[in-house]
Amino acid sequence: MAEEDDTRIRILQSLRGKICEAKNLGPGSGPTRLRDVSTFCTISLDQEEVFRTKVFEKTLRMSSPFYGEDFYFEIPRPFQCLSFYVYFKSVFQRDLPVGKVSIRKEDLSKISGKENWFTLQPVDPNSQVQGKVHLEMKLNELITENGSLAQQLSVRSIACQGLPLISGQNCDPYATVTLVGPARSDQKKTKVKKKTSDPQFEETFYFEVTRSSNYKKSQFQVEEEDIEKLAIKVDLWNNGNLAQDVFLGETRVSLKILKNDHIHRAWYLLLPKGNGNKTKVDDLGSLRLNVTYTEDTVLPSACYAQMRALLLKSPETKPISASSAHILGDVCRDQNEAMLPVVRLLLHHNRLLPFVSAIAELELEHTQEANTIFRGNTLATRCIDDMMKIVGRSYLMVTLKQVLDEICDSNKSCEIDPIKLKEGDNVEANKENLQGYVQKVFSSITQSSASCPPLMCDVFRSLRQMASKRFPADPHVQYSAVSSFVFLRFFAVAVLTPHTFQLRPHHPDPEISRTLTLISKTIQTLGSWGSLSKNKLSSFKETYMYDFFKSFQEDKCIEKVKKFLDDISSNVSKESSGLADSLVLKEGEVHKRAQGRKRLGKKNFKKRWLRVTNRELSYHKHRGKDALFVIPVKSILGVEKLDESAFNRKNMFQVIHVEKPLYVQAGNCVEASEWIEVLSQVSRCNPGRLGTYHPSAYLMGAWLCCHNSFETQPGCKPCTMSMPVNIQLDIDCDRETERIFSMFSSNLTKLQKMEDACASLSVYLGQQKEQEEYSLFTIQDPRETFGTIQHVRAVLEELQAHHDTHGALADEPGSMENPIVGKTS
Repeated sequence: MAEEDDTRIRILQSLRGKICEAKNLGPGSGPTRLRDVSTFCTISLDQEEVFRTKVFEKTLRMSSPFYGEDFYFEIPRPFQCLSFYVYFKSVFQRDLPVGKVSIRKEDLSKISGKENWFTLQPVDPNSQVQGKVHLEMKLNELITENGSLAQQLSVRSIACQGLPLISGQNCDPYATVTLVGPARSDQKKTKVKKKTSDPQFEETFYFEVTRSSNYKKSQFQVEEEDIEKLAIKVDLWNNGNLAQDVFLGETRVSLKILKNDHIHRAWYLLLPKGNGNKTKVDDLGSLRLNVTYTEDTVLPSACYAQMRALLLKSPETKPISASSAHILGDVCRDQNEAMLPVVRLLLHHNRLLPFVSAIAELELEHTQEANTIFRGNTLATRCIDDMMKIVGRSYLMVTLKQVLDEICDSNKSCEIDPIKLKEGDNVEANKENLQGYVQKVFSSITQSSASCPPLMCDVFRSLRQMASKRFPADPHVQYSAVSSFVFLRFFAVAVLTPHTFQLRPHHPDPEISRTLTLISKTIQTLGSWGSLSKNKLSSFKETYMYDFFKSFQEDKCIEKVKKFLDDISSNVSKESSGLADSLVLKEGEVHKRAQGRKRLGKKNFKKRWLRVTNRELSYHKHRGKDALFVIPVKSILGVEKLDESAFNRKNMFQVIHVEKPLYVQAGNCVEASEWIEVLSQVSRCNPGRLGTYHPSAYLMGAWLCCHNSFETQPGCKPCTMSMPVNIQLDIDCDRETERIFSMFSSNLTKLQKMEDACASLSVYLGQQKEQEEYSLFTIQDPRETFGTIQHVRAVLEELQAHHDTHGALADEPGSMENPIVGKTS
């Protein structure tokens, strides 16, 4: 895949973390906090819900539920506020909000990466706002009829952007514009704009600011007012027709910013009513969260040329500890975070295998015993873990998803610990259930070698050869070097936490989680290969696990594991299997427009279950039902966003294929982005993909975008190009390089210490004092490492200069991209 060749500056945002648990939910003043209700949490960007946990069913501990839900998503649009809501779900009532935690975007950096308890705040409709308003203001001096001077304020309400959906639909907004002061409140009102979240008002209102001295006092409450005490207040409302109008947000602009003959024109964020005026409320409980917000300012690709070249040189650097990639791992406190962008960058450029081999060989040099091979959390194991998670996702889907779905959905009791057995449990029946599950998981793994990605096989083969060379007297180390990764760090972890590998949508229930823990422990032991001369039963500390493991015929299991490890790490060059089985890539509920309809109408949209596999896209009336319509993946010619104006609906996209376009509305902006990405990726190599498309629909005999009356007319806008990429991954190399730059920049102090260590070791030949002081760094060749650090510094300075240059051109406060945070009443 070619590097990005445009000159845009991109602001890319992502959010990851965990909704951990809640405590003391519900009003503290009630006779009982909770009874006969369930609870769940949601995440919203402004007022758009983008994530929902599973429902935590009613229990005696409902007032303090443990959610344990991990989340990660790319944020596809600007936002003001991130909110976490806790809801009660009752059988006879609608979902009732308990409270919320709202964090403004500018405050996310203060809590990023840290686990915190947050006090739940009440959910007030007047605080649920989003969007921004564009205003133009000017003070004019007028000459009155009697020749005296007076000041007049003109306020032009230009437009709004990003107003919330009301009941899933665009609102009917209007604005009120009010001149407020100590003794006045003059209000004007715009016209109502129908069915839009981005209304264009373009209305100008005039207000008297000061009065002529010739007017009689009796005509006015105040003859003159200090301009600094006056402000313009703008309120946005949704026209409720027969119902009450709904408040959408407000902002206040002081007139002291104006000067005569000066036009003030700016975008302002809409804020909650009475922002900051909080009243004392009942204790609603608290929510424990871990939130990491990342914002990458990605420069044009050419700016990263030097940094990228330096990093891609890492695999050939001798020794490997003197490479820029290895140095990054040395100076960063969080090695896990540091190596992921390095792995992605090297992976994209097919340079990961030699780098991983080199750092694994370095680790083996310091490994003294064969039975401890690759057991620690080191640079090598971290990189291989990341590689397996990236390239092995489809492999896990093919191998484990079906059996894990069966385990989680059937929910058979598998507890074999006598202490944890529930009343009425039969330990022998539980043991039989567990044994059946273990056999299914074990067979799925040991029969999956044909689906193992080629890159994983290449890495395993390299590890096997190096381990045999390091410990030639141990015939089993060639297997333990591979099994320590593929069983202990890959399959066993995926079984234990399937939701983190997208194998299940949510964190499993406690009982299912216990079952998966028992299966994972058994699989680890069956797949481990420390030494065949040792009895694997000795690895179990618990008597019940010892007895359970004896039920397996160990000799047969050993032969199956040996054959599997041989297959995935043999010297035979392995080609991609092509995944003969159909693999579900994404599915979920959407609204779909009936294909080929010529007119507008709400009835044209139906709720459907959309499902995409590596072979086909289909939609169904409900989940699990037969497909109503199927589009082969090879028939997809393009996947693009659809203009909101086409059907007055947000978050729409279109699948262009050989028949009529399929128009789909996703549940939210994150879902829409994910659908477009997965469909684009699965169809990116299709022959005949279109170069242009229509961003709107063909209705009433013409395309709404270009007004052409011929339905078969080629598109009027260039398609979003999805270029073929290696190993079926779409890696944004510029973004990964920017992350590496950020991590180097935030660790300049440690980089300086490492540079000092190299200089000292070169001059004093590594005196004992220096070795103790710099023991945290891996310095095999001080001169070579010193040279690389100097090169890194030079590249960092150059890239920082690019950031400074582009930063000087950044959007001024008040621009559409950088709106002003005003005040409220």
